[in-house]
Amino acid sequence: MLHCGLLGCVPLMWKRRRVGKAKRAHQRPQLGGHGAQKRDFAHPTRNCGRSKSALIAAFVVLSGSAVATAACAQAPDKALDQPSASAPSATIAEYQRKLGAYTQARRKFDDEAAAYWAAVTQKRRLRSAKRREREEIGLDDYVLTQPPVYAGPPAPTPPPFLGRPGTPTPPRKYIPVVADFLNSAQEYFDFAPQRPRSEMEFKRAYARLALDASLTKEQIVRIYVFETGGNGTHDAQAGLEYSSHGRAVSPALGYNQLLNTNSVELLAERGDEFVAALKTRAALLDGEARRALERKVDILRQMMKFCRTVPDDWNAHDALANTPQGLGVHALLLDVDVGPLLQVQKLLDSVTFARQRGLKAPLRAAELEMMNLTGDGNGLDIIMMPAAVRERVPTANFFMQASYERNPVAIRNNVVAKLMAATEATMDRGMNLPGARELAAAATR
Repeated sequence: MLHCGLLGCVPLMWKRRRVGKAKRAHQRPQLGGHGAQKRDFAHPTRNCGRSKSALIAAFVVLSGSAVATAACAQAPDKALDQPSASAPSATIAEYQRKLGAYTQARRKFDDEAAAYWAAVTQKRRLRSAKRREREEIGLDDYVLTQPPVYAGPPAPTPPPFLGRPGTPTPPRKYIPVVADFLNSAQEYFDFAPQRPRSEMEFKRAYARLALDASLTKEQIVRIYVFETGGNGTHDAQAGLEYSSHGRAVSPALGYNQLLNTNSVELLAERGDEFVAALKTRAALLDGEARRALERKVDILRQMMKFCRTVPDDWNAHDALANTPQGLGVHALLLDVDVGPLLQVQKLLDSVTFARQRGLKAPLRAAELEMMNLTGDGNGLDIIMMPAAVRERVPTANFFMQASYERNPVAIRNNVVAKLMAATEATMDRGMNLPGARELAAAATR
């Protein structure tokens, strides 16, 4: 608060200004020096009018202060209006209220989801045990309700002056792409896959092996359509089928979209057969072509040895497949000699699995795709399910939670009957696309 009158304060302020001016004159640097430039920048108006302007400004400031002092004296009990303090307080309170409601609703949903997916896992284990014992699987062996869907309030946006509460959002998990597979193959196995001279060359190699393995033209073409959209290339990756500028959603590659875990598991379990097939082919060649294929056999043996460093178990293979060396193994799918071997073997293993468990009828393409999409055990459940049961069983029974939640097809077609119908429809739509027609021509004998 000011303790002097308006006019009484003016002489004192004028005196202070004169003293300050005298000090600046005493401290003034030489003309043209760095200090002069700074002073000129700070005080662009350099004439006597500056003193007059300052005096006027002093009167304005003092007048405002006097008015404020008088107002306080007239109403000493009246609190000053301070929106800058009260508004943030109210904003924080509202944010905390919304955050509390969201946290409570989200916790309730998470608990419900955890219980649901635990029941799905338990039912799946019981079905697997029944399948091993050749026992009949009935409707009660499935979870018959749909997964819970979060329907509570959204997470509130914190006020700007608070920033983001808690720990920063972790970055999205990186999905390795073809360049990563190639780099790892080169670094760890000194291997560069022999890419086809044309896409048709790869299709012919794939179709020939598939037909020799007793797969049907309908199976290989329609599965190709479903997995790649009907125009996919041998190096098509999930999420990048239509544009290289998209974002990969999984490491799945090729005409029937094998995961890197599939590549490791196939080499661990079937590697000797692949080596034998390549050796037989090499024996029919000579010169550099033969030596190149023999070098490829040596590399295949190195990779096979690596893939057998863990137990023959899906989880162990998955962990190995996601190491740098495991990514290198996945590059085999891009090789014109080895890639078709792995992809055909994956489908053939599914057919063999079904036959060993009593399913003798030929598999339609959509049925074989269910095994390719959800795994052999889950796919066989779907195939052997009576039509009336398919109308009631949710597709969630055949997925892990994370896989289901990023699969819009399974979510949209949320019972088995709808999923099967959608699969058939997708295959039908893509059969006339150029890639599908080329593969069909390659599979015609």
